[in-house]
Amino acid sequence: MKSGRRCWTCWKLCPAAVMATARLDYVAPWWTYWLHNFPHFNFSLLSVDSTFKPEDGSYQQSLILLACLGAVGLGFSLLFLGGFLVCLCCCRRNLDEDTKRPNTCCITWVAIITGLIVCSAVGVGFYGNSETNDGVYQLTYSLYNANHTLESINNMVATSRGSVETGVKQHLERLDEIFATKPEYLQALRFMRLMMGNIIRELAALPDISKTKVDLAAVADQTTFAEYYRWLTYLLLLILDLVICLAMCLGMAKHSQFLLITIMGFVLLSLVLSWASLGTGTATAVGVSDFCVSPDKFIVNQTKDFLSADVAHYYLFCSTNLPNPFQQSLTVCQRSLTTMQIQIQGLLQFSVPVFPSAQRDLLGIQRLLNSTEFSVHQLTALLDCRGLHKDYLDALIGVCYDGVEGLLYLSLFSLLAACALSAMLCVIFRLWTLMGSREKEYDDIDEEDPFNPEPRRFSYNPRRSNTHSFCSYISSFGSQASLHPPPQSSSSSTVPPPEYMNQSMLFGSTPRYENVPLIRGGSPPPSYSPSMRTTYLSMTDAQIRHFGTDFQV
Repeated sequence: MKSGRRCWTCWKLCPAAVMATARLDYVAPWWTYWLHNFPHFNFSLLSVDSTFKPEDGSYQQSLILLACLGAVGLGFSLLFLGGFLVCLCCCRRNLDEDTKRPNTCCITWVAIITGLIVCSAVGVGFYGNSETNDGVYQLTYSLYNANHTLESINNMVATSRGSVETGVKQHLERLDEIFATKPEYLQALRFMRLMMGNIIRELAALPDISKTKVDLAAVADQTTFAEYYRWLTYLLLLILDLVICLAMCLGMAKHSQFLLITIMGFVLLSLVLSWASLGTGTATAVGVSDFCVSPDKFIVNQTKDFLSADVAHYYLFCSTNLPNPFQQSLTVCQRSLTTMQIQIQGLLQFSVPVFPSAQRDLLGIQRLLNSTEFSVHQLTALLDCRGLHKDYLDALIGVCYDGVEGLLYLSLFSLLAACALSAMLCVIFRLWTLMGSREKEYDDIDEEDPFNPEPRRFSYNPRRSNTHSFCSYISSFGSQASLHPPPQSSSSSTVPPPEYMNQSMLFGSTPRYENVPLIRGGSPPPSYSPSMRTTYLSMTDAQIRHFGTDFQV
């Protein structure tokens, strides 16, 4: 946390310290000046003043052009992907036909790096989304507080004026009838009417919030509504990027073309959303930064129709050098109320013994004066600049510090995610071509090759699946030296040795017996030796019955 924000947090935790301080300075952060200095151009590519003027058409055009940067980035990404596809198709035609297993190490590392970049970008996006949400929440909270203060001021002014104009006036009219025979009492009542006129006139000079064109509570409600859907949209985009990374890992592991097609569609969707969020986030950050650089000037211009400049400066700057524009009115009201209280006390003391019926009206006026005096004390506290100025600074800190900072992090997330997703699409295209080349090589296998490992070309023989290997036979009967060759019969004709095992035995679903010698199958494997041939030819009848006819000579 920055030192300025740390100090501001201390002020938020100690409201009494805020009220005891004459001025809290607002200093715009450096990143708002950096964004404020971004070039502003209208649709005619003419330079536009970067002063925050949302109602000006040229200024609106400059922000729209900044938002179009996302569309420009998307166009470059699509051009890059198109060029990559063209190069990939050209390189695929020039592949060496003898290359059966191309090197996929580069593709694997690119996929890993892009996945790490996307995950890092998602982390940055989560932080930026949280920061922006915190800033907007602080803004709306300050708007609600300021609106509550202004409504309280408006209600107290209206209540005080109503009680003085209606209640006190009615009591004075009845007292005129009661004191008709006492000129000195009537003079006191005329003096009280003069004080009542001063109170009404000074209360009318206080600001009437009902004349304002902006309802802060409505602005806060609209801001909260828009922020909720902005936060939810970014959250779904972040989750989508994480799901894409996980699905990409699964597709590479399973070598599933259907999964890669699905991932490709979601990557394209996320790519478009990332560039769109980059454009809107950049335009929003620049516009808010233009406001944060000089917020006082914009607010004074917006409130000049219903609020005088001295009142606006008093609350915006809250400096000890600026006098309270309401202090004179509040002082006149307080003195007038005090004078009326003194007159009522004198009339209660001297007129009630003579006119007992006047006591009720005098006490009614006294109660109204007490309530009005209490309201004036509350108005003095509410109209002090320190309360509203604190809400104003809270809103600025929330928007210009947390809000703009969060938008910058979200823009960084969008940029990183868009670049990484473009690279991920290239990886997916390359994987697709490799899978297609493998299928082509699989279909080009020679059907007459006796060592073809394709199991689907041969039938499965359950009787031969249980045939024991020759090595297991040797292990069961001992060493090769324990086998004695049978006596050669002169009558026995030389029978050509059959093939001891078909191809389904070698490369089917059953284990391979590489140590069994090949008799008529061509060249024997490297493990073949003359002693193994001698052992095979010297099999007895019992051994033949044990192994079956597969090894019969």
